[in-house]
Amino acid sequence: MIKNLGAGIATSGAYVTGKKHLIKLCAERLTSPGIGKEIGPSLNQNTLLLKGLFFAPSVVASSLKTVVFASKLLEKLGYKVEPKFDEKRADIVQTIHLGSEEKLIKFCQGIQKGSPIDSDVIPYPGDMGGYEDKVIMAAGTFTQGSTIELSCDGPIRKPYIAYLQGGLTYEYGKLGILRAIQIMQA
Repeated sequence: MIKNLGAGIATSGAYVTGKKHLIKLCAERLTSPGIGKEIGPSLNQNTLLLKGLFFAPSVVASSLKTVVFASKLLEKLGYKVEPKFDEKRADIVQTIHLGSEEKLIKFCQGIQKGSPIDSDVIPYPGDMGGYEDKVIMAAGTFTQGSTIELSCDGPIRKPYIAYLQGGLTYEYGKLGILRAIQIMQA
């Protein structure tokens, strides 16, 4: 499955590629047995999907601007970042080598505090299927699981790397990063 270009607006969406019989199984799981893909994938969200496609270029630009800002600022503060602010990017993920468990946790908690949704929630590391180490995840997102919205996560293991991504708007992405740095340095 591949995520859609929903720009944080479409609350569902993706497309499935592969063998015909597997696509049929996916369609029937997403709708109901016997109906499958006959009703279409829109789930009554055509307007949201179209708005998402319309806004996707500006949202991706904001997301990239947000991670470039984070890269430059955190590098100035002495952290190893990948990619560096002036390097070519292949996606919206910014890695930040924070160097300690405490800094990783505080940084993610700061991203959560600086988010527009669930800013009162405090994330803590926990066990998660598919991971050997505890993981901390922060995402104050309008659409649950949205990766284009400001989020940050990382496994609790050396070298304590935070994986920052997203930002529907540069302004709120910048505020979230500043809040995360403030909490991490407290």
